Amino acid sequence: MTSTALRSRAWKLLETVTTPLLPSDYLDLVSPLRAGADLRGRIEAVHPETADAATVVIRPGRGWRGHTAGQYVRIGVDVDGVRLWRTYSLTSPTHRRDGRITITVKAVPGGKVSNHLVRGAKPGTLVQLDQAGGDFVLPAARPAKVLYLTAGSGITPVMGMLRDTGLDDVVMVHSAPRPHDVIFREDLHGLVADGKLRLVEVHTGTDGRLDLARLGELVPDWAERETWACGPAGLLDAAEEHWAGHGVPERLRTERFRPAAAAAGEAGEGTGGAVTFSTTGRTVDADGTTPLLAVGEEAGVLMPSGCRMGICFGCVTPLKAGAVRDLRTGEITEAEPGVLIQTCVSAAAGPCDIER
Repeated sequence: MTSTALRSRAWKLLETVTTPLLPSDYLDLVSPLRAGADLRGRIEAVHPETADAATVVIRPGRGWRGHTAGQYVRIGVDVDGVRLWRTYSLTSPTHRRDGRITITVKAVPGGKVSNHLVRGAKPGTLVQLDQAGGDFVLPAARPAKVLYLTAGSGITPVMGMLRDTGLDDVVMVHSAPRPHDVIFREDLHGLVADGKLRLVEVHTGTDGRLDLARLGELVPDWAERETWACGPAGLLDAAEEHWAGHGVPERLRTERFRPAAAAAGEAGEGTGGAVTFSTTGRTVDADGTTPLLAVGEEAGVLMPSGCRMGICFGCVTPLKAGAVRDLRTGEITEAEPGVLIQTCVSAAAGPCDIER
């Protein structure tokens, strides 16, 4: 008898002993990060960055395939007995020596997962992981001159790039309300001291919002630089307009944490309505601007999700009745047999029924 056949017989014997559980269930208890298990990670440390932001150090399981600096990871966290999934930028370099990865999370008002990770996560806690994704990364052929344009937590994917590369000519323009609100401020000034970065801080609490008309004053050669920008939608919209207006749109790459919403009233009323989750029998009122994914999660409905930006289609769900509005384009989708919607970029356009 071959060794493979012997292992198969031994495994079947174990199954009879462990029924109704599987042997793998017991292995998960003993070695949850083992190869072959569902991809998990163990939180090893939580380091405060600002009053409302923290870096979470995670040891990923053996199934982790690595990442490229600037990418994001989808993480599943159990909060009050409910598993919730969120997507965060990886702030660790591509090849961290100890094999750990880091995400840096800013707590948002009412955010269940962000507040839990920043203020409640403990070392030893297991989290679920997906493989890294996203194309907001530097090319293999490194550009000679780079500009990073960031605001608030938009600095997180860029920090991974700064820690990862040895670029010769890097400028960052970053805005935050006050100096102590700048995430990674100590790290950034350390890079400045080492001659690896030229940093321009804009403190909106005293200087007002960053006006890109001043960019030529702050970074005279900005149009010659390959630029990566991440931050609030207003900043990115202004950047896309600015770069296009100067004839260099190809030099700008942007990363949006939330989909750009169409203005209220475009291509439909967008007034919201009662949302029924027919599988769970729950009905809640929703406005016309909140993604149905967030509406469902707030109501305690188990909602599939992925990138939360309308890219990966991990949140696709049948629309049984009513109509929804695409927050990016304003387009209205009405229910009919076989219609699927992306809940992360769709909002209620009147009463609707979602099959969840």
